[in-house]
Amino acid sequence: MTPTYLDYAATTPVREEVRDAMAPFASEVFGNPSSTHRWGRAAAAALDEARADIASVLGAKPSEVSFVRGGTESDNLAIMGTSRGDGSPHSIFVSEIEHSAVLEAADHVADTEGATVTRLHVSHDGAIDLGPLDAITDGSTSLISVMWVNNETGLTLPIPDVVEAGRTRGSLVHSDASQAMGKVPVHVGSVGVDLLTATGHKIYGPAGMGILFAREGTALRSLHHGGGQERSLRPGTEDVAGSVGLAVAIRLAVDEQEAESVRLAGLRDLLEGRLLSTLVDIRINCAGATRAPHVSSVGIGGVEDGSGLLMALDLEGIAVSGGSACHSGAGKGSHVIAALYGEADPFATVRFSFGRGTDEDAVEHAVAVTKTVVERMRAS
Repeated sequence: MTPTYLDYAATTPVREEVRDAMAPFASEVFGNPSSTHRWGRAAAAALDEARADIASVLGAKPSEVSFVRGGTESDNLAIMGTSRGDGSPHSIFVSEIEHSAVLEAADHVADTEGATVTRLHVSHDGAIDLGPLDAITDGSTSLISVMWVNNETGLTLPIPDVVEAGRTRGSLVHSDASQAMGKVPVHVGSVGVDLLTATGHKIYGPAGMGILFAREGTALRSLHHGGGQERSLRPGTEDVAGSVGLAVAIRLAVDEQEAESVRLAGLRDLLEGRLLSTLVDIRINCAGATRAPHVSSVGIGGVEDGSGLLMALDLEGIAVSGGSACHSGAGKGSHVIAALYGEADPFATVRFSFGRGTDEDAVEHAVAVTKTVVERMRAS
């Protein structure tokens, strides 16, 4: 049995360049960036350099980049922090296929602060219904949050259209770019989102490290208390090593994006072509839409137990993720697949996702194992 990791959309290993950049800050450069002595100043300088590097990659100002503890916190700060920014109730518009960090944060603001939350429909061909935005009235406070790339299907959403719709209505626009960074071009200078989320562990950086870009002038209020770090948006002693590592990971991801995306798209297309030619009753989710290159979401008919399918693949050494609208056993179905294909969608969904360690041999092996497992489960 050859172990094959095809779950890079879930998390990635830390690459060597990132580990090397972080190493000094776990030993000799250990100062607290808030301290005024030489150790503190060295740490603060490294933090400033990391922030400036990320800003230059994104087309932002260093003052617009805040370090946070991962993508979930960044999403929460974007959604909940803007609602607290001016103290008034918000109208919040989110796509129905957002990560739960956005959906649940929006619902929390509705429950605690009286905001109204509207979910925007997304079709499996990538169209998003922006019609509900017409409800935004002059002078009202509103936020639109639409992810750049969907984490389950790779579906790429039309962020420039969302930004234009928000701009004409005087609304803030947030996008979670956690799955987009290093896979498709992401540049806040070119695409004028007001808030942007990115995280390290999707791009071979440190887990538990992320950023929130907030355009200058965007009113935000912290979710935490107890210090003035990160311009009081994220109080607490900064993780200098993590910040330095994140900056290196973002820089490398963006620098390598064009060439790596071509390679990953080739692997995705190879896998999908092989599966379509060897198995009947399968569906490539969002096949007709613009998709990021590193994710292939495959619906498999004739398999009632989606969780069992993932477990069977794992037992054969294939690491993948799921996402089925059907509720199998005690498992909870995917709200993304349900939104795209309906609550009664009969397909069990497997998400294959590719990364730096994936090659054609791994794809061919995964196809062969998947065929064997699916045919065995269909016959049982």
